[in-house]
Amino acid sequence: MSLVGRIHAAAKQAGLDDDTRRAKCMVLVGKPSTKDMTDAELWKVLQTFENEGYASRKSPRVDGRTRKSPFTGKYVPKMRALWIALYNLGAIADRRDSAIESFALGHQVKGIDDVRFIHAHSDGQSVIEAMKAMLARHGVDWADRKPCPVWETRHGYKIARAQWAKLSPNGSRDFWKVVTDLLDLDETVRDLTDEQWITVMNLLGQRIRKMPKGRA
Repeated sequence: MSLVGRIHAAAKQAGLDDDTRRAKCMVLVGKPSTKDMTDAELWKVLQTFENEGYASRKSPRVDGRTRKSPFTGKYVPKMRALWIALYNLGAIADRRDSAIESFALGHQVKGIDDVRFIHAHSDGQSVIEAMKAMLARHGVDWADRKPCPVWETRHGYKIARAQWAKLSPNGSRDFWKVVTDLLDLDETVRDLTDEQWITVMNLLGQRIRKMPKGRA
């Protein structure tokens, strides 16, 4: 489903009428219609709707799990963030939580044989490090220069750099222009928030998934 479709579906499931939905969009991005929004603005509206609980509990789950078996635990947010980063780099095809569990329990991570990996420190770290290793194989450089500005240490920056290298192997100098254009910011801005990097990674991920097979 497209971003616009997801926004309209979330609004419909919440019982929001058209006027209310447009009013909320106007407050969020200064535009009442999704047709006039940039991709970055659409993501902002969608994420806000979802964060505020507009998506109906009756809507189909996108994580591949049943409500009787919740995918929760102190390490889940980090695992999910890394897994979606892999998805946005074209390294995996399934972004659902069920795929994360299959990755850990499918003997791809040595020593993990049940769902306790969600809670136990050693198991949680094993899964996280395995995912980071996969990201490194797909171009993410986790090392920090000494010294380096704080923004270079952000995982979002490192992952987006790898994404751009895949999209434009010879366009390294264009990276910041692309990033700031996506966010409608001045080209000199560098200290982005984690939420802004998530928007950038999602938008670059869309481009990567449209690349011909063999390049992504």
